[in-house]
Amino acid sequence: MHTLTAVELHNRFLKGELSAYSIVRCFLERIEKYDEGVGAFLEVFAKKAILQAKLLDEKKMSGQSLGKLAGIPIAFKDNLHIKGQRLTCASKFLENYIAPFDATVTELIEQADGIILGRTNMDEFAMGASTETSAFKKTYNPWDLKCSPGGSSGGAAAAVAACFAPIALGSDTGGSIRQPSAFCGVIGFKPSYGRVSRYGLIPLASSFDHIGPIANNVEDISLMMEVIGRHCKKDPTSLKIPPHEGMKNSVSIFKGKKIGVPWHFLEGLDAENKQIFIDSIKVLTDYGAKIIDIDFSILKYSMALYCILAFAEASTNLARFDGGFYGPGNDYALSFEKLCSHSEKYGYEVKRRILLGMYALFFNDTHHYYDKALKVRTLIVEHFKKIFTECFLIVMPTTPTAAFDAETVLNPLEMAFADIYTIGANLAGLPAVSVPSGLTANNKPLGFQIMGPIKEDASVLCAAYAFETAIKGKISFSQMAQFL
Repeated sequence: MHTLTAVELHNRFLKGELSAYSIVRCFLERIEKYDEGVGAFLEVFAKKAILQAKLLDEKKMSGQSLGKLAGIPIAFKDNLHIKGQRLTCASKFLENYIAPFDATVTELIEQADGIILGRTNMDEFAMGASTETSAFKKTYNPWDLKCSPGGSSGGAAAAVAACFAPIALGSDTGGSIRQPSAFCGVIGFKPSYGRVSRYGLIPLASSFDHIGPIANNVEDISLMMEVIGRHCKKDPTSLKIPPHEGMKNSVSIFKGKKIGVPWHFLEGLDAENKQIFIDSIKVLTDYGAKIIDIDFSILKYSMALYCILAFAEASTNLARFDGGFYGPGNDYALSFEKLCSHSEKYGYEVKRRILLGMYALFFNDTHHYYDKALKVRTLIVEHFKKIFTECFLIVMPTTPTAAFDAETVLNPLEMAFADIYTIGANLAGLPAVSVPSGLTANNKPLGFQIMGPIKEDASVLCAAYAFETAIKGKISFSQMAQFL
């Protein structure tokens, strides 16, 4: 049962072939048996999930109409509000925080009869690319337990790859859905900025953050987007456009279309990764696409821009966690010394980014760093608009390498460059998806990234579905770690 897709589980539940209770029990038993080795979950909501399943079975028996996610267990990244449940962002600072309300995505999923399984591990406050900055535990890659699952949504990607849940929700600020999805051999989708409401997401960098789904196939991604991809009045950045309607004309989407590849930007690829990428491009040309070279030289500034702008926003967003309203203490008459003592609750990476962000916003340096970075970001947005007048979609590898060994001490610059191919989509707010494209010689997955113009989420998913259809069978569960 655990290898069935979300759509298959939903359909079998509707037909009466499977009960919601039996589905939930299957995944809970699997988590109990294997998650000690993977470390995907920080907390499993076993009682809540079983209760939801029983109520759903009763709802079906009584003949009531059922939602699009009925019978589907879903894992949530630990930075999304689920009312009445603990929410920590994998930080000791919030280890006792109980969510007082539901995020918009939580409301929409529960209205669609989705069953919430639990909260998954992540890098602390989503700061990291390996899920190793979590204050509570390490998460490992189901394809190779010696490897990192990526980050910051590493727990969510690992949960889907290990078949602990058919779908998980993650957040993506610079590649945090797509990079771990590539490392774990699953599909991760970052929607257009504003397509999915951020209300109830604890922010890292508000102008970069996106909520999106991770699954084992594109059809499940599209199903989830039909539920969560809609306007929300609680989020002032939410797009006022019709709800996502799924995929249409997927197989013929590439025929006669120009697809852009930034070859110069990809010069650093190792030979094996480059060959798998070239083989992936051939799939598109076999569909009738024409590959054109595009100039992406301006993206050489993307890493510097991200470090200035995202860290500056992060330092502002995390200013609320001062121990007065959130975190340890929660009394409103804290001394300066007591506030400073709470810094021990933050991990090293969080402190580093807060300090760098504060420096970029320091009044004497704002015009040297932050203001200039904003101007260059505008140039990148305009450059993307120009490129999309020349081509239909852009493709590139999701990551420059396959998953690196866990507990490898990478310096901050090396860790940041794990997202070098994904950051551009966040700078411009574009929809982008990572689809598994093949395996390296040592059996590690690689991802193929498809990026489209803003609001063209459906086109990106259609393209991903066509690509997935062409390479189906290239990556399978049988090639995973032996324990699966």
